[in-house]
Amino acid sequence: MNFYELLKIELTKVKRSKIVPLIFIAPLLVVVSGIANLSSYFTPEYTNAWRAMFIQSALVYAYYLLPFSMIVVCVMIAGREIQNNGILKMLALPVSRYQLSLAKFCILMFYLFLEMVVFLIVFIIAGMIATGMMGITETMPVLYLLKWCVGLFLTMLPCLAVMWAITVLFEKPLLSVGLNMFLVIPGVLFANTPIWVVYPYCYSGYLVSCSLHDYTAADSGAALSLFPFLPCAVLVFGLALTLSVLQFGKKEMR
Repeated sequence: MNFYELLKIELTKVKRSKIVPLIFIAPLLVVVSGIANLSSYFTPEYTNAWRAMFIQSALVYAYYLLPFSMIVVCVMIAGREIQNNGILKMLALPVSRYQLSLAKFCILMFYLFLEMVVFLIVFIIAGMIATGMMGITETMPVLYLLKWCVGLFLTMLPCLAVMWAITVLFEKPLLSVGLNMFLVIPGVLFANTPIWVVYPYCYSGYLVSCSLHDYTAADSGAALSLFPFLPCAVLVFGLALTLSVLQFGKKEMR
């Protein structure tokens, strides 16, 4: 069984789950409420309305709602194997448990990508409605929105790897959910300290904070610096993914 076939099997397992409806909840909540609150201040002469709406929507989403939704997705994907001893049945097949863990993480990344697409689509629709109602004729900055959504996706990957590693290490869903949520909550605090680069739970939020600074400050000096962020992010991602791959199914193989 090759890796592509394994991916198809894993995708079939979660196809009938409630993951897809779940990933619509966070974008809908944060975008609709954020744009509704901000649009009351709009006037036809308002400039940079799209950037203001994006930052208003993305701040809470990046720091809390996106990580929270991914925590639930991790638990739901892991739970498919716990039910009816599914993990034992999979390990009995001629397939590497390392490949199986990587396949599950690829499905996690797919759902993260899907949620970002949903966020972008919902934001565009809500933004067009808000600007249309207020008579704002500003052109929608498509490249700006795509750039920051791609940035959110990429900066979320190290956090996702850590979440998955914790989900693999702690079999009890309450423990993994509780620990991950405990690590998400102080993310905004770590983002305002020099050690934010070693705390993956704040990466996406820090990225949006940089966008907020660029929007409000006269200069644009708050861009996310690739050093030391990129080496730290790659290291965290690699270590967390390696840990999850090595520990996945290890207990059942004894």
